[in-house]
Amino acid sequence: MKRWSDEAWEAALPVYRKILEHPFVGELSAGTLSPERFRFYIRQDALYLDGYARRLAHIASRLARKEHTEAFLRFALDGVEVERALHEQFLGGEHPSPDEISPACLLYTSLLGSQAMAPVEVEAAAVLPCFVVYQRVGEHIHARQQGADNPYRRWIETYADPSFAEAAALATRICDELADAAGVETRQRMTELFVRCTRMEWLFWESAWRLETWNI
Repeated sequence: MKRWSDEAWEAALPVYRKILEHPFVGELSAGTLSPERFRFYIRQDALYLDGYARRLAHIASRLARKEHTEAFLRFALDGVEVERALHEQFLGGEHPSPDEISPACLLYTSLLGSQAMAPVEVEAAAVLPCFVVYQRVGEHIHARQQGADNPYRRWIETYADPSFAEAAALATRICDELADAAGVETRQRMTELFVRCTRMEWLFWESAWRLETWNI
């Protein structure tokens, strides 16, 4: 039987291709992205990760197997440390106010939070795109780098790093194991949430590109 993660990635592939075609990603890769847009993005990312780390810890508390619990707790801790280093570099250690949250960031974090009462398999599938999409985008950009003068090189190298690929692979493997033990309906919901949250990744970059505001 095909792995759940292969089925989910196949379903999300059209969205991923749109992500690679997005001007934010293209200009990030070329090093021509405006500092204003990148700063908007990284500030929203800091707000997003506040909730994301809690989601990872919440999933850890729900998992039955000790090794799965330990892995998700490690994801939460490692993610906080890596992102803190990025935000220290690009934001000078400043943390944005929750009042700054954009519509897209609020939508994404709310979607993840709404899975707290769903089956744990579904909640785990919802957080997986943040691993897999970032890993693939980071590696895609890194493979096309022409030199060391890209001002966003540190961001690119973080997500193209083999250690991040290892974390993404482990998170994927755990989701596959959860899917293998789940029923058909739960497995289908996992795929639906994986695709929906991959769309949220596209929307997050679109929001930064447009410097999205509430306009009210």
